Amino acid sequence: MGFLTLLIIKFHSYDIVSKKRPKIWTCHFNQEMENHTKPKNDFRHDKDFCQNFSELKDHAPSQQIIKTIKMKFFMRLLEYQAKSLFSDYSIPIPQGLTSTDIIQGRNDAAKIGFPFVIKAQMAVGGRGKAGAIQKCQNADEFELKYPEIMQKVVKGEKTKAILLEKMADIKKELYLSLFLNRSKRCYTIIASAEGGVEIESVKNQIIREVGLGDVDSKTAEDVGKEIGLKDKSLAQFVEILKKLSKITIEKEAELAEINPLAVLKDDNLVALDGKVIIDDNAMFRHDELRKFQEVSELEERAEKSGFSLVELDGNIAVVGNGAGLVMSTLDMLSDNGGKPACFLDVGGGATTETVYEALTLISKMKKVKGILVNLYGGIVKTTTVATAFIKAFDNKLVDVPVFARMSGAEADKSKEMLKGSRTKMFDTIEEAINAAVIEVNKNG
Repeated sequence: MGFLTLLIIKFHSYDIVSKKRPKIWTCHFNQEMENHTKPKNDFRHDKDFCQNFSELKDHAPSQQIIKTIKMKFFMRLLEYQAKSLFSDYSIPIPQGLTSTDIIQGRNDAAKIGFPFVIKAQMAVGGRGKAGAIQKCQNADEFELKYPEIMQKVVKGEKTKAILLEKMADIKKELYLSLFLNRSKRCYTIIASAEGGVEIESVKNQIIREVGLGDVDSKTAEDVGKEIGLKDKSLAQFVEILKKLSKITIEKEAELAEINPLAVLKDDNLVALDGKVIIDDNAMFRHDELRKFQEVSELEERAEKSGFSLVELDGNIAVVGNGAGLVMSTLDMLSDNGGKPACFLDVGGGATTETVYEALTLISKMKKVKGILVNLYGGIVKTTTVATAFIKAFDNKLVDVPVFARMSGAEADKSKEMLKGSRTKMFDTIEEAINAAVIEVNKNG
């Protein structure tokens, strides 16, 4: 078989720290998806891994779809959420309050006192350059800038909340982060005497590989000295770096970043901005972080039922078994002019009941005008899915056309079962996609 493309989307729960369960990686061979278990500790740190999905995103026809899926699988905390976590670990942060409407914002402004900074809360970089972070000197400015920033959209991301934060008396800005270095199979410190800018643009970076445990005092002190700190500032830097290390280990973070880490005029250090990315697969061990998750009611129901659902903005629901298969189908649908309404992976443990529940959730998405099914029967027999669809048709749960391609275990039997139903069967996924796009677009 020819090796066509490799997609890494969703992993079973496992991480290098706890070594609980093996990862599952998914390959796409001649349009057929097969799951294989790779030896533990291998793939998560493979140098070819699509770190934060950057390689995958470069090849995807729809940047916004990939970003939406990515954010569901890697939970990036908003700044105020990251700072809440920092505060729990006694990392110093400025005084700040978060609101979602101008009435609450006025109350927060009165508590903080002018001047302060108005900061849009969204999970993207470049907020400052886009005007989503602005200084505010008085009440008149507040009335103008708060609603303006609340309406900001940066790189496709809308403002979710606004953080009002007391201005700091800054002498110098530094950069500090700890991230999971897959190629080295360890955590890596990056620090720089230049902060407040994208670290990729900074030439003088201090990089230290620190294994999988906590950062020790000597390493932290050495890094602090290399970026020019001494005395009081150096002592505080050591403590901040050690606490940041505890966050990455205890919360199983992919990344914990402070940019900038400000040195104030009194030589105290404070985290002016924060970014924390948590692997979604570790969430079952961290109920305390669930308050930060952004999931819709339907996505929450899907998780409780044992399958994966991500709502999107289109009108064709995409259903399959295996995250790689569903993502590649999404990709192909977008490339052929279709608009995906959701990513729905019924998973390897699917039953007739869970597939029926999945169809129930799709029926609640008012934008859906068609359902595209791409199924490869293996652990999950295609007849299991076919039975659920027949039940959904009988109960008038599904009243939109279904375009399906099924192969693998009991595929012929499934096709026979679905004859005479609303399901249109196709030999290839390309044919199914073309038919779905034509009919859905024709019907508006």
